[in-house]
Parts: sequence; C-alpha cells; structure tokens
Amino acid sequence: MTYSYTQISQYLLCPRRYRHRYLDGWREKDNRAAMVFGRAFESALAAFFRREDAAIALLREWSSCRNQDLQYSKGDSWDRMLQQGIQLLDRFCQDDRVRIRQPRRNLQIKFTRAVSERDDFIAYVDAIGRMDGTRCLLEWKTTSSRYPEEPNGLLALDPQLVCYSWITGIAEVAQVVFVRKRLVEIQYLRTTITDEQRQEFGQLVEDTIRRIESAHFMPHSGIRFPQNPCTSCPYIGLCLGRQDLVEVALVRRPGAEDFGWLDELTY
Repeated sequence: MTYSYTQISQYLLCPRRYRHRYLDGWREKDNRAAMVFGRAFESALAAFFRREDAAIALLREWSSCRNQDLQYSKGDSWDRMLQQGIQLLDRFCQDDRVRIRQPRRNLQIKFTRAVSERDDFIAYVDAIGRMDGTRCLLEWKTTSSRYPEEPNGLLALDPQLVCYSWITGIAEVAQVVFVRKRLVEIQYLRTTITDEQRQEFGQLVEDTIRRIESAHFMPHSGIRFPQNPCTSCPYIGLCLGRQDLVEVALVRRPGAEDFGWLDELTY
C-alpha cells in the first residue's frame, strides 16, 4: 500500500469516512469553485517562477472551467475570482519575498518514504525555495479569509506542515496564503518543526496504518453543538442511507462495487 497525508488525516477524522473514500470507491464531486480555482492558481504560480506570463496562465486554466457546473460561495463568481487571482499575482510579484531556483525541479516535488517492509508514504510538496532569504519548504494556500497568526507559534501545530517536514527532513517550513477578499492580501507565515514533532508524526503514521490494515472502520459521529463535522461531511448521505444526498455530493469510481465483501466485516 501507498499512503499519504490525506489518507491518514481522513482516517483520523473518521474511520468510516476513510472506508467510504478509499475502499468503497466514493469521492466528492469536483465542483467546488474554490477548490478548482486553487488548482488553477497554483498552475499560474508555477508559470510565474518559470518566468512565463502568470496572468495568461491563470486565465487559460480558469477559462477551461468556465462552463462547468461549479458551486460558488456567497459573493463569488467566475469573473470575480479571476480578478482577485490576477491582483494576487501582481501583489506577489511586487512583494518579491519568495525565490525558487530551478523551478522545474523544485516545484511540486514528489517524496517517498518507506514506513514498513511493504508500505510506503508519499507526499507532493508545493515548493522548496527561499522566503525572505531563508531556505524552507513552501506550501501555497488560497482562501477567502485570513489565517490566524495568534498565539505565537500556532503554525508549528499545522499537521500537514509537520508531515512535510517529517518526510523531507526540512525543519524550516512556510505557508504563503493568498487571501481572496475585497482588498486582496498575502500572508507570509514561517515556523520551525522540531525533531520531536517529526518523530511523533512518524509514530502516528505507523499506528494509523496498523489500524487501517486491521480493518477498524468505526464511525466517529460528529453531531454535537457547536462542532458538527458530520453536517459538512460529503459522505453523510451514505451514513444516513440517503440516496438523494449521495447523488448530489458523490461519484463512485468504476469497479468499486466489487468491494462489497467489506460489508460482511464485523467492526
């Protein structure tokens, strides 16, 4: 098996959700405008570092999605998101705080690490470069609201950054957060991941994989005010037996119905 941060985090969030996605073959429909725009914007960033016209790259990638049936958040539209993206690229260029040498080599870098004799862990890191002169691992984020910066040191608790530090061995990590709002903003956030954090994450990965391979997929019910993760989970239709909700949010990969034997397991 090959595991990833997304798989581990999905299992820790809810083992039953992991089963729905990775074993039963269900996945979310690719129709959230913010998610699709984020991928288009990352392509534009790659073009920027290759010294190509980043605005043209964004227009090309985002235009390919214009006729899709995308779900936009309140206040968003195709045109508005394009305008915000171009403004963010212009601001990023003016700031000139991030440098990446050999972009074809140091963008979207694949890392693989053995976690057992038969299992591997894989991660794709957005970039390795320099921010404000310091060499670090870089992660791009696009969002409609600012990331919290207080209390001091909060970023060091980000599990995805800890994961990337663990698999690469790079202690200095950073997030560049592109905030889409009326007046666009870019946050440059940097922190250091300790050896202890990397060791703890490695132990977490090993423990989670053992539970996955033991077929422990108990549901984690999340209906409790004020935290209601079940209500925002795309797989809630499967847990409630609501075919109408399933059809709205999910699609199933071909051949996944062959895993019906999993229904016979005792949890």
